[in-house]
Amino acid sequence: MSEHIQLGDIRVEVQRKKNKHAHLYVYPPDGRVHISAPLHMGLDALRAFAISRLSWIKAQQRQMLAQPRETEREYLNRESHQVWGRRYLLEVIEVDAAPVVELKHSTLVLRVRPGSDEARREALLDAWYRQQLRAKLPALLDKWQAAMGVNVRRILVQRMKTRWGGCNPRTGNIRLNTELPKKPPECLEYILVHELLHLVEPTHNARFLALMDKFMPQWRQIKDELNRLPVRHEEWGHSVT
Repeated sequence: MSEHIQLGDIRVEVQRKKNKHAHLYVYPPDGRVHISAPLHMGLDALRAFAISRLSWIKAQQRQMLAQPRETEREYLNRESHQVWGRRYLLEVIEVDAAPVVELKHSTLVLRVRPGSDEARREALLDAWYRQQLRAKLPALLDKWQAAMGVNVRRILVQRMKTRWGGCNPRTGNIRLNTELPKKPPECLEYILVHELLHLVEPTHNARFLALMDKFMPQWRQIKDELNRLPVRHEEWGHSVT
């Protein structure tokens, strides 16, 4: 049975896991609040924990609700698209040949077969963005795995609605959001460093923050930049998981 805590008009979802400590998350786009709680921790203790972080929760929710949204994409000529933080205008060329996506000066060229619909164009560009992300990873992994003394087992590039990345310290797997190739390159590096560091320290405790400061002293500025940039247009609902 699902559990929750009500703090005024804020509903805090509770999920039981084999954690040693409780972890609090505020998820975009609408500031949904979630606690990953140890099996033994009672709701009264979890309520006290949530109340102690209430000002932080509200600050995170205000920031998320204020973050701008991209307009809905239709994949038409002259539409604006971002690649590594730079603006490009889409040029759709219909040609009876294999699809190709390429950058030319300030233009993002999409060559598609005649009659390709919006869904097909979106799928082709999504696949291209994934390729751009994966092309950046080898150099970044060589740099940061050596610096941290860690080895990631597998990196999964996925569309994610609620976070930029994720790490499972038990399996050694890291997930990265397919939206990252639209942001400045330092944003991808920051997210990768953050997730790699969870292989050293699974929680966002004082040690984790100190290590982030050690490896990437400017990480807070990059995080703020990422949080100010427009996020993907979605039909967001309150049941995002």
